[in-house]
Parts: sequence; structure tokens; C-alpha cells
Amino acid sequence: MTQLSKSFENSWRRAVLGAATLWILAACSNAGPPRADSFGPHPRLPAADLEVLPTVNVAKARSWASGSTPLAAPGLTVHAYAEALDHPRWLYVLPNGDVLVAETSAPTRPQDAKGIRAWIMGLFMKKAGAAVPSADRISLLRDSDGDGRADLRTVFLKNLHSPFGMALVGSEFYVANTDAVLKFAYSDGQTTISTAGSKLLDLPAGARNHHWTKNLIASADGSTLYVSVGSNSNIAEYGMAEEQGRAAIWAIDRVSGKHRIFASGLRNANGMAFEPSSGALWTAVNERDLLGPDLVPDYMTAVRDGGFYGWPYSYFGQHVDDRPQPPRPDLVASAIAPDYALGAHTASLGLAYSDGNALAQPFRNGMFIGQHGSWNRRPRSGYKVIFVAFADGQPVGLPIDVLSGFISAKDEANGRPVGVAFDRSGALLVADDVGNVVWRVAAAQQAD
Repeated sequence: MTQLSKSFENSWRRAVLGAATLWILAACSNAGPPRADSFGPHPRLPAADLEVLPTVNVAKARSWASGSTPLAAPGLTVHAYAEALDHPRWLYVLPNGDVLVAETSAPTRPQDAKGIRAWIMGLFMKKAGAAVPSADRISLLRDSDGDGRADLRTVFLKNLHSPFGMALVGSEFYVANTDAVLKFAYSDGQTTISTAGSKLLDLPAGARNHHWTKNLIASADGSTLYVSVGSNSNIAEYGMAEEQGRAAIWAIDRVSGKHRIFASGLRNANGMAFEPSSGALWTAVNERDLLGPDLVPDYMTAVRDGGFYGWPYSYFGQHVDDRPQPPRPDLVASAIAPDYALGAHTASLGLAYSDGNALAQPFRNGMFIGQHGSWNRRPRSGYKVIFVAFADGQPVGLPIDVLSGFISAKDEANGRPVGVAFDRSGALLVADDVGNVVWRVAAAQQAD
């Protein structure tokens, strides 16, 4: 291609993007800041405001300036545990204190990129820092001197395929790639796995693979692996045949690899954690779009074996969504309302229970949630880590901001929080996939 041709193509792309931006913004509906009553077990749900075109309000990705950090809640402090990572999205802490970080992004998805709308959205996602090549690796971070900063970094596993969830059971290490669960032999203290793994089972993927992140958590006795598999669309617009096995959490026999659907109707479940007093499995779920700025709230919920949570036919229990056809009133009648709303379009991804942490007293008993932040709400929602207190195994009260300040004074995204986990000392670790940092949040008096 000649320089003149490249210049013409770039000019054409800019013109199309500019026109598309104006076209989309013209259809935008503004809302107020997320209301307090959009959180909790009984959120106020406004009437649906069907959007023909999506509201687009993308915060341009801009990494943190040298020495700058997010804002920690009073009584807490934050600093970088590790920097200069490559799109760190998910965390797992090994029993010896080593921290594993999945450096990962979406795989190639030719079917999901078809059409002018998909092309335009791809440009907006690139602006948000989401359209980067996947490093396809898991790195190991070790704080050998206990100062709260990693001083050793190694490639723990490489040549993966958009890896996300991780779990260790005994001497077997499991990774949820976007298309399969893999098993590797592991020895305590090992900093690199160089031996070949084996496939436990395939996961739904394919050429569209719309929600590509597959999380993984092991039961307390290690016999069962739970894997989250997101939907292949917003609202089943490509037909339910493409949703086979999706919008669900699978229960997998760890030895045989046999699986069943543990719970369904979960549009895009990501974080999973066990609440210790009840032993219940909880998950954080991203809900559907194009019903207005305050619908549908993302949520966290305890997951019942065999439970159906509405997607795509209803939301937050039995509030009917008329878009999927044909309707399924029989499924709507069985839909379970989730336990706690987390605000609309917050992209609530990370989930970690606080049991045994070393943070200040308000944060000792409850769930921490990493909210990646909205791309389709004006003003924005999310872009923070929040905490929801629990009592008697259930969430109570309103969320408390733990880590904020991810949006700069110039309205750019310095970072976007995703996975959350606790290190061996009880400090909170946060994966920031735009800032390319893992942050460490600790009580102020024991920060370093």
C-alpha cells in the first residue's frame, strides 16, 4: 500500500469514526450519578428505555503518571505491588504466598467482529484499552522480603489461550483458557511450569466467543471445579442455539472431567467466592445492555444448585424482557431474584471474601468487588473497588468505596480494576488491566 493510499484510508477511517460517534452520541440518554437505591437486595428498577443505538461514553485509556496511585479509603493505603505488566486481569494466590497474575486479553474472534456496528465498537474498545493482543501467559510474583512489593517475577506458564481462572488442588494446577480447562503438575515453590499439561475438558468458545473470560474455583474438598461461562451475546440476538452451555456456571468432576450445568440464566458471571459461614458459592454477574442507563443492575448472588437467574427472558427475578423471541413464561416463572444489586453498567468482575484479611475494621466481614467500569453510561459508573458488608451470610447496607480515582481530572482512565484477591499477609491485591499494575491495599499502619 502506498503512502497516499494509507493516508486516504486513515482519513476515511477518521471520517467514519467521527460520523459514527456523532450518530451514537445523538442517541445518548444522560442519567444522573448511580443512585443509592440502585444497590442492595431490593433495587428500584425504572421502566425499560429501549435503546436502538447504544449509549457510548468510553474513557480513553491513559496509564498512571509516575508515582501516582488510586485513592484508598480512610484507614487504608495503596501502592504498586508490581508494575509494567501486560494487561493483568485476574489473580490467584498460592498457599506459599506467591501471586499468580493472568496477563490476558480477548482471543481472535472473527465472527464477533463482523458488521459496521462491530467495527465501530471495536474502535471504541481500542480507545478504552480493551483491544490489545493477549500475552497468553500467567506470571508469578513473589515478595521474598515481605515489604509488600514483588521483587521476583517469572513466567509461570506461557503459550496459553486467553487464560483467566486459576485454581490449585493438591499438586494439580488448573487453568481456564477461553476454550478449555487445562491441568498441570505443580510443586510447592515452583516458579515456572515447563512440563506439558493435559486438557480436562473443552469449554464453549468458537468464532464469536462474545464473553470470552472463563473463571475457575475449586470446592472446599477439591472434588469439584466450578467454571463460569458467559453468554455469546447481549440478549440472545443470534439465537439460543449459540447459547448452548453458556450463561451458566458449570460443575466439573475434577477427576473424570464430567460436567453438568450447576446454575443457568447468568448472563456473564465472572468472580466467584465462597461465603464461609454458609459455604455458599457466590458470583458477580454482568447484566444486559440497551435498556437504559439504570437497567439492568449488575449483581452478586449466592448460586443455588439448579437455579435459573432469568437471562435472557427476564432480569432481577421475573421482570420480563420482551426482546428474546419466542418468550419463555415457564422459565420466567422460575427465575430467582439475585441477592444484591451492584449498580447498572458497573462491569462488576472481581469478587473476593474478606475472611481473615488485615484491613481496617469496617472491611473485615464481607465481599470486595472489582468494578471495571462502564463504557455505555453517562455519567460513568464503576471504575472502583467496593466493599459490601455481610451479616449472617447475607449482604447488608450500602457499598463502601475501597479504591477509587481511576478516572483522571481530564476524564481519562488511568486504570480499570478487575480481579481482587488477598495476599498471605491479608492485604488486598487488585489487578488493573489498563494501568498494567497490581495494586496492594493495606491498613495504613502496616502498609510497608
